[in-house]
Amino acid sequence: MKPYSKKLGKLPPYIFSIINILKKEAYSKKLDVIDLAMGNPDMPTPDFIIERLIDTVKNHPGTHRYPQAKGMPKLRQAVCNWYKKRFDVELNPDNEAIVLIGSKEGIAHLCMAYLDPGDIALVANPAYPVHLNGVILAGGKIHDMPLTAENRWLPDLTKIPEKVARRAKLMFLNYPNNPTTATVDDLSFFKEVIRFAKKYDIIVCHDNAYSEITFDDYIAPSFLQTTGAKDVGVEFYSLSKTYNMAGWRVGFCLGNSKIIAPLEKFKSFVDYGVPTFLQLAAATALNSSENVMKKTLEEYKKRRDKFCDGLNKLSFTVEKPKATMYLWAKLPEKFQKDGSLKFSEELIRKTGIACSPGTGFGKYGEGYVRFALVTHFNRFHDALMRLKKFMRG
Repeated sequence: MKPYSKKLGKLPPYIFSIINILKKEAYSKKLDVIDLAMGNPDMPTPDFIIERLIDTVKNHPGTHRYPQAKGMPKLRQAVCNWYKKRFDVELNPDNEAIVLIGSKEGIAHLCMAYLDPGDIALVANPAYPVHLNGVILAGGKIHDMPLTAENRWLPDLTKIPEKVARRAKLMFLNYPNNPTTATVDDLSFFKEVIRFAKKYDIIVCHDNAYSEITFDDYIAPSFLQTTGAKDVGVEFYSLSKTYNMAGWRVGFCLGNSKIIAPLEKFKSFVDYGVPTFLQLAAATALNSSENVMKKTLEEYKKRRDKFCDGLNKLSFTVEKPKATMYLWAKLPEKFQKDGSLKFSEELIRKTGIACSPGTGFGKYGEGYVRFALVTHFNRFHDALMRLKKFMRG
């Protein structure tokens, strides 16, 4: 049999596929698995969204037909209205918004639409894996922008070599950040990014999936709020976390119309878009009360406080995040030598606790693990007890 593409061969095994294999092994050994690996919300989609979906599927058979790859006008208008209300950002639903089969698909497709073999993309590292993998699958080359605790998990643009900056075509950013949970306090960093992008003619792609999962009175900004942002970039937004709709696969790309147009062209050749009945339910979500996720945020905060405090008592180093549904935990000194992947493998094999090794998000994630706050509150007590025993072993 002929081999698969060299581009695919450049990718390591997908980190969550590795974790899933380990989970299956744990289940086969009758271990009680506590799955804190993938950022997969465990709380349900709000009832009114589900009811809208059921009614549409049952009573409107026309919505079972092929949808528009670009997304239906009603949903594009709803997300633009939501951006105006939430961020005071004006967007034209006709050419500054496109519906995606989740933002992960959209990011990968944007790479395909823009990168030729050898083109450079500037990617913050550690990163949500598709920021890295999408570039590789498109044949592009990655220039890492290291994220470090010392620099508050923000990339230092001054350390990007001039010759790299001049050749770079795309830049990927993500705040609130997955996996580090870092946030931007104001628009000053985004202003710096815009100046840099204008100087070197770089397209900025900001992944804003976690803007609504925030705590302690923190309000996450949009990149598009910043003056000049639409001149250089786009923002990806998703309903996965905001409305617990991860499995529904509804996301958006918003911003510069000239940047979005090639993405729309690419999508028209490779997918039919989100099913219409899902789009109508998504529009219902976006048009709903801003307090719809209040209980979800209260639950995440309770889990965050419980698990973060417990991990710090067990010699992990974890800052209490202001956003996202994760904890980014620095491994205790005794586990640093063997690395995050071995720690994660041993943890699930011996305790049934699944977490994500930092190295799965890029080489600059080594030394850390990410815990997703996606199980019942009482299970975090169990997890801490198991971790305490594991640490002593």
